Amino acid sequence: FRFAFCCLLPCSSRYFASFREYFYIEEEIREFQFFVLSIHFRKIKYQLSSVFSLDAMSTFKLLSKHQPAHESTIWTCAWGRTVHRKDQQNGDDDEVPMDPEDAEEIEELVVSGSMDSSVKIWNLGNDKLSQKGQLEGHCFGVVSVDINSDSSMIVSSSLDSTIRIWNVENKQLLKKIEAGPLDIWTVAFSPDSKHVISGCQNGKINIYNVESGNTESTLDTRGKFILSIAYSPDGKYIASGAVDGIISVFDVATGKLVHTLEGHAMPIRSLSFSPDSELLLTASDDKHMKLYDVQHANAVATLSGHASWVLSVAFSPDNTHFVSGSSDNTVKVWELETRSCVHTFKEHTDQVWQVKYSPDSTKIVSVSDDQSINIYSHERPPPPPKPIDDYMMMMTD
Repeated sequence: FRFAFCCLLPCSSRYFASFREYFYIEEEIREFQFFVLSIHFRKIKYQLSSVFSLDAMSTFKLLSKHQPAHESTIWTCAWGRTVHRKDQQNGDDDEVPMDPEDAEEIEELVVSGSMDSSVKIWNLGNDKLSQKGQLEGHCFGVVSVDINSDSSMIVSSSLDSTIRIWNVENKQLLKKIEAGPLDIWTVAFSPDSKHVISGCQNGKINIYNVESGNTESTLDTRGKFILSIAYSPDGKYIASGAVDGIISVFDVATGKLVHTLEGHAMPIRSLSFSPDSELLLTASDDKHMKLYDVQHANAVATLSGHASWVLSVAFSPDNTHFVSGSSDNTVKVWELETRSCVHTFKEHTDQVWQVKYSPDSTKIVSVSDDQSINIYSHERPPPPPKPIDDYMMMMTD
């Protein structure tokens, strides 16, 4: 083989002058062989990545449709998860302790808020929704709800200009915060559950203390009506979206405005930080979504696909997908890595006001003007092994 290959090289005396040059040729042959081999493995890797694409093997289906879930339009929803500890059967001292996994019972909760002024708590068991409780107190429509990190509290905001904080377990009102007309819109808990934030019609963001109900600080965007708001999971940033399409990002520690993003020309209906807090996803009436690099304030992608206003967006907790809801009555699932739509649900008969992923990233909830709450499954196989990269690393070593 070496002789045959050498015959293909240009005839020159410098290649055959000595054994030293012969070994030089032998080394060149080895490098050529490895180059061909690496191309071959790259081709195999590409083919495997196509075959084993997680979304190619994902399954999407409607698990549950509860309609009518409220007496009027449902504008908002949230998803929580509580963990209950099971007691021993008889409490004997000599009883074999339960396995830690068996000792815990996980309960999935969906919270919904409606223009009928009510907030409802739902239990999702056996892929079916059953009402667990109803929170009464608001006088007018509920425009926003959120559930805190350990699913022990719910916050709701209403057209009656109040924010109410509720205890999930006993359904009791913990705190009522009053404000002026239109001074409260979208609300969200801080990651540590110590604060609640809300945007105002005058372009200001109020930060409330959960325990006292008092306003601790105010962030001023110097802009217009704030329709959407989000807290980054790492607690470092607060982002707001206004009716004029302007997005403001604040540093929580300093209270300073660090970024002003002007990628949209119409109202910003929804904002969502990625679980690692590196990306900000925005939804607008211009039918588009945008992904921004939070640190550098760069737009890294513009996504299109909806035929009308995009009213809600949310990342999956595993940081691989995001979901969007629109006034075109559809719910779309997107792969983050490829920035492509991988599935469209068309189960609603009216505009979709909000969408959320479940804490384990396997389900999606959507609420709509059609008074329904839909639960969808997004099942994905585990990621395949990566023997090709490992083998190539061994080859290079």
